[in-house]
Amino acid sequence: MRDLAKEPEGARGALRTMWTARRFEEAVDQLFARGLMHGTMHLSIGQEASAVGTCLALQRGDLITSTHRGHSHCVAKGADLTRMMAELLAKDTGYCRGRGGSMHIADIETGNLGANGIVGGGIPIAVGAALAQRLGSTGRVVVAFFGDGAANEGAFHEAANLAAVWELPVVFVCENNHYGMSMSADEAFAVEHIASRAAAYGFPGITVDGNDLQAVYEAVAAAAGRARAGEGPTLVENVTYRWKGHSKSDKNLYRTREEIAEWQGRDPIARFEAAVRDAGSLTDAEIDAARAEATHDVREAIRTANAAPPALAGRDVLLDAVYAGEQA
Repeated sequence: MRDLAKEPEGARGALRTMWTARRFEEAVDQLFARGLMHGTMHLSIGQEASAVGTCLALQRGDLITSTHRGHSHCVAKGADLTRMMAELLAKDTGYCRGRGGSMHIADIETGNLGANGIVGGGIPIAVGAALAQRLGSTGRVVVAFFGDGAANEGAFHEAANLAAVWELPVVFVCENNHYGMSMSADEAFAVEHIASRAAAYGFPGITVDGNDLQAVYEAVAAAAGRARAGEGPTLVENVTYRWKGHSKSDKNLYRTREEIAEWQGRDPIARFEAAVRDAGSLTDAEIDAARAEATHDVREAIRTANAAPPALAGRDVLLDAVYAGEQA
């Protein structure tokens, strides 16, 4: 098993990806506040280790399904920042030509089957995709990202049961950030760990510190290995925390500033930077450079996306991307 903090190139790449995800969402937060983005927005600032650690454990051809809080998943799977930003800015050059927005970005080229505005909606899609991989003997694994709130949806239970019965190559990754909208997970579950529910379906479940990049990577790598070997699904629960509200309309009245500050002290990026320093794999200058490169990339994405033409609108294009075109 790789030790990410001890590999100079691996550490640099992981750090840059986590900083890219954070800088992207910080920029989105600011653009929304200035009225340059519309609709709503769900940020995952503070959860970067879960997304990046998971995707580092996958092979290039593996697939993921995402959630309404999916920007970090998209970045971690290798999406183009400019196309992501263009989508959020309602530009025609966006991943969905500016028509899907934050909750509907998909990037088939990198194996991202899409974010989903329906809580738990991506879980059965992932199981269906995993069935396709098994029938096609592709050797690929599918990861289903979802939050703690989705673990109480019927879609999760039905999908978990089918995945177990058919021994499908799927890894269920529950990002337990302690709140399903404004409902504390402590009040929504009678079990201590969501991962313990896996036993009811006959496959392994493991709970890890979702702010520890190495712990997430190791848990998902092991689960992906089981899936690839034909041994069926695993439920990995990454215990983490979102620093921002559920969405842009959330006033955060259900939690205290002290609680938020405590979790900010467990910043996953700062923790990985400390691990890299302790390992001696990167200098402070190299760590600073990774952060600066991520900031530059996001700024360039904003600049390029802003210059793109707006999404097409009107009766003439109403059905574009709804029906497939005629095949030659």
